[in-house]
Amino acid sequence: MKKTLALFLALVMMASFLVGCSAGGTGGSGDSDTIKVGLNYELSGNNASYGTDLATGVEMALNEINENGGLLGKEIEIIKMDNKSDSTEAANVATRLITREDVVTILGPATSGNTKGAIPVASQHKIPLVSASATADDVTVDSNGNVREFIFKTCFSDSFQGVTIANFVHGELGLKNVAILTENTSDYSKGITENFKKTFTELGGNVVIEEAYQSKETDFKAVLTNIKAANPEALIVPGYYEEVGLIIKQARELGLDVPVLGGDGYDSPKIVELAGSEALNDVYFTNHYSPMDDAPEVVEFREKFKEKHNMEPNAFHALGYDLGYFFADAVERAGEADPAKIRDAMENTVDFKGITGTLSIDENHNPVKAVTILKLVDGQPTFLMKLEP
Repeated sequence: MKKTLALFLALVMMASFLVGCSAGGTGGSGDSDTIKVGLNYELSGNNASYGTDLATGVEMALNEINENGGLLGKEIEIIKMDNKSDSTEAANVATRLITREDVVTILGPATSGNTKGAIPVASQHKIPLVSASATADDVTVDSNGNVREFIFKTCFSDSFQGVTIANFVHGELGLKNVAILTENTSDYSKGITENFKKTFTELGGNVVIEEAYQSKETDFKAVLTNIKAANPEALIVPGYYEEVGLIIKQARELGLDVPVLGGDGYDSPKIVELAGSEALNDVYFTNHYSPMDDAPEVVEFREKFKEKHNMEPNAFHALGYDLGYFFADAVERAGEADPAKIRDAMENTVDFKGITGTLSIDENHNPVKAVTILKLVDGQPTFLMKLEP
């Protein structure tokens, strides 16, 4: 009888333990004194500059909110973890944030690959995950075209950059015949190219030649010679600054002096080191933000950021700052720190006004927002315009 009773008590205790464990990771911060939000960022590794800058922007926003009374009468508790620029570690960080720290939302990661690593965990536990910089089209929508219920982003997609560049080349520059040089090992580059071609030809434009290169190449003279012989009015190079800087340098050396256009992969001061400032004229690229934008909210943000951090904010700082306020806006409209209600509020976001533009969330959990066009003048990015979607 005693053995039976002891076994029964042991089973009861085990059941209580399991119930307690299963309750973790459900976003139970609603009954807490704080609202816990997780930051899953690349604080070390190859993408540390992106992740660190985004985290700086997010923390600045959330700290401002805390200084002004917090959210729903509670303080925001920021739990920041390093995914080491690795997709597997991004998944591990997401698991720890949800199951150990009981966060109600995850902000980050920075890159599309690392964000995709964290998506299955967030989806399984039904915790909203929002990236401010994962531009790949398949972040919020799976391969079957199904919207990922708890996944959002506040940055435009690669496909949207291609459409915007096409409209800019045809409508603003008035050019009809272009060449395209694509990095054929990059989904980013191929995605922009595909959508540029589709839109540009629909507008009546003509692609006179297409060439390709691979990541880490350094000699582009053969393909650039072919491109020059086709006599294009512009060169579209949707790539990253590591190769783009050398491509522009070598294009100018060959006498190919037409406008060069691409996406946000151009956004690095290192492009000047690679190309030289004299080569970087008549170069245009899409971006999320420009510190030269004279909109009142941008000017105010710049002044606050420079006072706090003693440096000029870049696009990633601004994207992170907007992400912090995007989260807070959703929690306020949800009325409580419940992950499902926060998700619903995010999905129904309309005309959220941020530093990087006013956005509404569409049916695919992507933002509808303006794109900034920057022009390089002697290697220095200058604000040209914002193009509305």
